[in-house]
Amino acid sequence: MPITDWPADTRPRERLVSRGADALSDAELLAIVLRSGRQGRSAVALAHDLIGRFGSLQALIASGSRSFCDAPGVGFASWASLQAAIELARRTLREELHRGDALQSPAAVRAFLTLWLRDRPHEAFVGLFLDCRNRLLAADELFRGTLTQTAVYPREIVRRAIELNAGAVVFAHNHPSGVAEPSHADRALTEALRRALEPLEIRVLDHLIVAGNRVLSFAEQGLV
Repeated sequence: MPITDWPADTRPRERLVSRGADALSDAELLAIVLRSGRQGRSAVALAHDLIGRFGSLQALIASGSRSFCDAPGVGFASWASLQAAIELARRTLREELHRGDALQSPAAVRAFLTLWLRDRPHEAFVGLFLDCRNRLLAADELFRGTLTQTAVYPREIVRRAIELNAGAVVFAHNHPSGVAEPSHADRALTEALRRALEPLEIRVLDHLIVAGNRVLSFAEQGLV
Protein backbone atom coordinates (compact mmCIF):
# COMPACT_ATOMS: atom_id res chain seq x y z
CA MET A 1 0.00 0.00 0.00
CA PRO A 2 1.48 3.40 -0.94
CA ILE A 3 2.13 5.83 1.93
CA THR A 4 -0.47 8.23 0.50
CA ASP A 5 -3.11 5.61 1.37
CA TRP A 6 -1.96 5.28 4.99
CA PRO A 7 -3.91 6.99 7.78
CA ALA A 8 -2.63 10.56 8.11
CA ASP A 9 -1.28 10.04 11.63
CA THR A 10 1.00 7.20 10.45
CA ARG A 11 2.60 8.91 7.44
CA PRO A 12 6.24 9.97 8.09
CA ARG A 13 5.91 13.54 6.84
CA GLU A 14 2.71 14.21 8.77
CA ARG A 15 4.18 12.64 11.91
CA LEU A 16 7.29 14.82 11.54
CA VAL A 17 5.15 17.95 11.36
CA SER A 18 2.90 17.00 14.27
CA ARG A 19 5.40 15.32 16.61
CA GLY A 20 8.84 16.48 15.53
CA ALA A 21 11.66 14.73 13.69
CA ASP A 22 12.98 13.00 16.82
CA ALA A 23 9.72 11.02 17.08
CA LEU A 24 10.43 9.22 13.79
CA SER A 25 12.39 6.01 13.36
CA ASP A 26 15.56 5.83 11.28
CA ALA A 27 13.60 4.21 8.46
CA GLU A 28 10.89 6.89 8.55
CA LEU A 29 13.44 9.71 8.36
CA LEU A 30 15.27 7.97 5.54
CA ALA A 31 11.97 7.47 3.72
CA ILE A 32 11.37 11.23 3.75
CA VAL A 33 14.78 11.76 2.12
CA LEU A 34 14.13 9.01 -0.45
CA ARG A 35 10.69 10.54 -1.18
CA SER A 36 9.31 7.47 -2.94
CA GLY A 37 9.54 3.70 -2.89
CA ARG A 38 9.50 1.25 -5.75
CA GLN A 39 6.84 -0.98 -7.15
CA GLY A 40 5.40 -3.10 -4.38
CA ARG A 41 7.49 -1.40 -1.65
CA SER A 42 6.68 1.85 0.13
CA ALA A 43 9.42 4.38 0.88
CA VAL A 44 9.46 3.21 4.51
CA ALA A 45 9.80 -0.45 3.47
CA LEU A 46 12.56 0.51 1.04
CA ALA A 47 14.34 2.42 3.81
CA HIS A 48 14.14 -0.67 6.07
CA ASP A 49 15.58 -2.75 3.22
CA LEU A 50 18.49 -0.33 2.75
CA ILE A 51 19.42 -0.17 6.42
CA GLY A 52 19.30 -3.98 6.57
CA ARG A 53 21.42 -4.29 3.43
CA PHE A 54 24.20 -2.05 4.78
CA GLY A 55 23.91 -3.24 8.37
CA SER A 56 23.42 0.14 10.00
CA LEU A 57 22.32 3.67 9.25
CA GLN A 58 25.90 4.90 9.67
CA ALA A 59 27.21 2.39 7.12
CA LEU A 60 24.45 3.40 4.71
CA ILE A 61 25.30 7.10 4.99
CA ALA A 62 29.02 6.36 4.56
CA SER A 63 28.50 4.25 1.44
CA GLY A 64 29.84 5.47 -1.85
CA SER A 65 27.55 6.24 -4.75
CA ARG A 66 28.36 2.99 -6.53
CA SER A 67 27.55 0.65 -3.64
CA PHE A 68 24.45 2.69 -2.73
CA CYS A 69 23.11 2.67 -6.28
CA ASP A 70 23.68 -1.09 -6.53
CA ALA A 71 20.84 -1.52 -4.01
CA PRO A 72 17.44 -2.23 -5.61
CA GLY A 73 15.02 0.68 -5.78
CA VAL A 74 17.44 3.60 -5.43
CA GLY A 75 19.74 5.53 -7.71
CA PHE A 76 22.13 8.44 -7.84
CA ALA A 77 19.40 11.01 -7.09
CA SER A 78 18.58 9.27 -3.80
CA TRP A 79 22.27 9.03 -2.82
CA ALA A 80 22.78 12.71 -3.67
CA SER A 81 19.75 13.72 -1.56
CA LEU A 82 21.10 11.78 1.40
CA GLN A 83 24.57 13.30 1.12
CA ALA A 84 23.08 16.78 0.81
CA ALA A 85 21.09 16.25 4.02
CA ILE A 86 24.26 15.23 5.89
CA GLU A 87 26.21 18.20 4.53
CA LEU A 88 23.42 20.60 5.57
CA ALA A 89 23.63 19.23 9.12
CA ARG A 90 27.40 19.74 9.15
CA ARG A 91 27.13 23.29 7.84
CA THR A 92 24.50 24.12 10.45
CA LEU A 93 26.90 23.03 13.19
CA ARG A 94 29.71 25.03 11.58
CA GLU A 95 27.51 28.15 11.59
CA GLU A 96 26.91 27.64 15.31
CA LEU A 97 30.66 27.63 15.89
CA HIS A 98 31.07 30.79 13.81
CA ARG A 99 28.49 32.64 15.90
CA GLY A 100 29.57 31.81 19.42
CA ASP A 101 32.36 30.74 21.75
CA ALA A 102 33.44 27.26 20.65
CA LEU A 103 34.54 26.47 24.21
CA GLN A 104 30.98 27.04 25.38
CA SER A 105 29.67 24.57 22.78
CA PRO A 106 31.80 21.42 23.20
CA ALA A 107 28.90 19.23 22.07
CA ALA A 108 28.61 21.20 18.82
CA VAL A 109 32.37 20.89 18.24
CA ARG A 110 32.22 17.13 18.73
CA ALA A 111 29.12 16.74 16.57
CA PHE A 112 30.66 18.82 13.79
CA LEU A 113 33.92 16.88 13.80
CA THR A 114 32.12 13.54 14.02
CA LEU A 115 30.00 14.36 10.95
CA TRP A 116 33.09 15.59 9.13
CA LEU A 117 35.52 12.78 9.93
CA ARG A 118 33.66 9.69 11.14
CA ASP A 119 33.06 7.96 7.83
CA ARG A 120 36.35 8.74 6.09
CA PRO A 121 38.05 5.58 4.75
CA HIS A 122 41.44 7.26 5.21
CA GLU A 123 43.02 9.38 7.94
CA ALA A 124 42.51 13.13 7.69
CA PHE A 125 43.99 15.83 9.92
CA VAL A 126 41.94 18.99 10.35
CA GLY A 127 42.15 22.26 12.24
CA LEU A 128 39.51 24.56 13.68
CA PHE A 129 41.13 27.99 13.74
CA LEU A 130 39.57 30.36 16.29
CA ASP A 131 39.79 34.08 16.98
CA CYS A 132 40.61 35.60 20.38
CA ARG A 133 36.97 35.10 21.43
CA ASN A 134 37.05 31.44 20.38
CA ARG A 135 34.78 31.99 17.39
CA LEU A 136 35.47 29.86 14.35
CA LEU A 137 37.55 31.54 11.64
CA ALA A 138 38.06 28.50 9.43
CA ALA A 139 37.69 24.75 9.46
CA ASP A 140 40.41 23.31 7.23
CA GLU A 141 41.34 19.82 6.15
CA LEU A 142 45.08 20.27 6.46
CA PHE A 143 46.49 16.88 5.52
CA ARG A 144 45.14 13.61 4.16
CA GLY A 145 46.79 10.24 4.53
CA THR A 146 46.21 6.52 4.24
CA LEU A 147 44.17 4.04 6.24
CA THR A 148 46.64 4.14 9.12
CA GLN A 149 48.68 7.34 9.05
CA THR A 150 48.90 10.95 7.93
CA ALA A 151 52.00 13.11 7.45
CA VAL A 152 51.50 16.45 9.25
CA TYR A 153 53.83 19.44 8.76
CA PRO A 154 53.79 21.96 11.64
CA ARG A 155 55.31 24.69 9.45
CA GLU A 156 52.25 24.65 7.17
CA ILE A 157 49.91 24.85 10.16
CA VAL A 158 51.83 27.80 11.62
CA ARG A 159 51.64 29.58 8.26
CA ARG A 160 47.86 29.06 8.08
CA ALA A 161 47.33 30.22 11.68
CA ILE A 162 49.28 33.43 10.98
CA GLU A 163 47.36 34.00 7.74
CA LEU A 164 44.06 33.82 9.66
CA ASN A 165 45.37 35.82 12.62
CA ALA A 166 44.15 32.98 14.83
CA GLY A 167 44.30 33.14 18.60
CA ALA A 168 43.72 29.45 19.20
CA VAL A 169 43.27 26.18 17.35
CA VAL A 170 41.59 22.82 17.90
CA PHE A 171 43.10 19.90 16.00
CA ALA A 172 41.36 16.66 15.11
CA HIS A 173 41.95 13.53 13.11
CA ASN A 174 40.12 10.29 12.58
CA HIS A 175 41.05 6.67 13.21
CA PRO A 176 39.36 4.54 10.51
CA SER A 177 40.25 1.49 12.63
CA GLY A 178 37.60 2.57 15.14
CA VAL A 179 40.11 2.67 18.02
CA ALA A 180 40.01 6.05 19.76
CA GLU A 181 43.18 5.66 21.82
CA PRO A 182 46.00 8.10 20.94
CA SER A 183 49.19 6.59 19.61
CA HIS A 184 52.68 7.67 20.68
CA ALA A 185 52.91 9.53 17.35
CA ASP A 186 49.63 11.35 18.10
CA ARG A 187 50.99 12.52 21.45
CA ALA A 188 54.33 13.59 19.98
CA LEU A 189 52.62 15.50 17.17
CA THR A 190 50.35 17.36 19.57
CA GLU A 191 53.32 18.45 21.66
CA ALA A 192 55.26 19.50 18.54
CA LEU A 193 52.34 21.64 17.37
CA ARG A 194 51.94 23.20 20.80
CA ARG A 195 55.64 24.14 20.85
CA ALA A 196 55.51 25.53 17.30
CA LEU A 197 52.52 27.77 18.02
CA GLU A 198 53.40 28.85 21.56
CA PRO A 199 55.93 31.58 20.57
CA LEU A 200 53.17 33.18 18.48
CA GLU A 201 50.81 33.13 21.48
CA ILE A 202 48.44 30.81 19.60
CA ARG A 203 46.92 28.32 22.02
CA VAL A 204 46.34 24.66 21.21
CA LEU A 205 43.05 24.10 23.01
CA ASP A 206 42.54 20.45 22.18
CA HIS A 207 43.29 17.58 19.85
CA LEU A 208 40.37 15.24 19.21
CA ILE A 209 40.41 11.74 17.79
CA VAL A 210 37.24 10.64 16.01
CA ALA A 211 36.80 6.87 15.82
CA GLY A 212 33.32 5.91 14.69
CA ASN A 213 30.93 7.55 17.12
CA ARG A 214 33.60 7.86 19.80
CA VAL A 215 35.54 11.10 20.27
CA LEU A 216 38.60 11.25 22.52
CA SER A 217 39.74 14.64 23.81
CA PHE A 218 43.41 15.21 24.59
CA ALA A 219 42.41 18.10 26.87
CA GLU A 220 40.10 15.88 28.90
CA GLN A 221 42.88 13.29 29.18
CA GLY A 222 45.37 15.91 30.37
CA LEU A 223 47.48 15.50 27.24
CA VAL A 224 47.44 19.16 26.12
